[in-house]
Amino acid sequence: MPPLRIVQLTTDGRQLLNDFSSPKPALGTAPQALMQGFAVLPEVEVHVVSCLQQSVHSPAKLAENVWFHSLHVPKIGWLRTGYQGCVRTVRRKLRQLQPDVVHGQGTERDCAWCAVWSGYPNVVTLHGNMSEMARVFGARPGSFAWCAKVLENLTLRRTRGVFCNSQFTENLVRRRARTTWHVPNAVREEFFAPSRRPGSLSPPVLVNIGVITPNKRQLELVELADRLHARGLKFELRFLGHADTGDAYANQFLAAVKADARRSYVSYHGLKLDRELVDGYDHGTALVHFPKVETFGLVVAEALCRGLKVFAARTGGLVDIMQGVESAEHFASDDIAGLETAIARWLRDGALMPGQSAGAVMQERYHPVAVARRHLEIYREVLESPL
Repeated sequence: MPPLRIVQLTTDGRQLLNDFSSPKPALGTAPQALMQGFAVLPEVEVHVVSCLQQSVHSPAKLAENVWFHSLHVPKIGWLRTGYQGCVRTVRRKLRQLQPDVVHGQGTERDCAWCAVWSGYPNVVTLHGNMSEMARVFGARPGSFAWCAKVLENLTLRRTRGVFCNSQFTENLVRRRARTTWHVPNAVREEFFAPSRRPGSLSPPVLVNIGVITPNKRQLELVELADRLHARGLKFELRFLGHADTGDAYANQFLAAVKADARRSYVSYHGLKLDRELVDGYDHGTALVHFPKVETFGLVVAEALCRGLKVFAARTGGLVDIMQGVESAEHFASDDIAGLETAIARWLRDGALMPGQSAGAVMQERYHPVAVARRHLEIYREVLESPL
């Protein structure tokens, strides 16, 4: 029996970061982990397809059974025309590849939209629920978030089914989609490697990882650190993540963390990728993650894989990840006071590191091979089901 031929439509970070000189594609963390799982499954042939606004050099293969294709689409073919340039370019490529199933990774940009117009059996994954984000932040008509919401709603009506990475997402989209499957995002295999923690950290290091945005509430965490410091507690709060200097909130955050009065207990370390990101976890004692809205919450799963204590908001997909995990404390998304009290108590009690039980739970739920096998089961289900 020939291997199942799957096309994965996903974004390439070289487009998002405007870095077209790099010879390597920069896949999102969830698709990257999924490809690691597919790479050890001989019964599948995977073609990763990404649209970019400039021509780039890319490797032909990411693994023995995983190919990569960069497609040049001029700027006019993107959101301003409803991604028509992306749709047409992808369709031409798919006629060459002749896939069994097309999988659109995310409704944030062109990927899921191209999948539903591919002409082949298709499914989509929601990494971020754009309709919910638009509602929570009051997206104005014509804005990027508003357009993404409109396209997401149209996409969900046309696709064969939706991979929902959390119960939160499944509840939001069930009425808009033909079929839904609850399938978590995979955690990249490097997060399951033995820890390289340097030993006991003194003072304890709290880490916050994510793009600097109002949703992630980094400025509120800086203010929380001020209050903990005023109590005489010893700690360091480290922020890791991309800060867009063209964004007002990011600039306000950068000014706050650079203030001389905070140098002893607050620091910003920029965007970290791959091994540097794993090291960022391994040089931390606890993760603090307190977003307003979170479809999945990969950083929490990664932190638990690396053996960190976790303090997080009880919102969205974070509820699924922390379920049954003793080393994760969670709070209502508006309970900053409760978060502060818990961190203060933990610091006073010696900032003890948790045991290894969380890592075993994460291995069972989120290892790339386990998640990839579940994808294959669903692809076969799609192909066997009537239109």
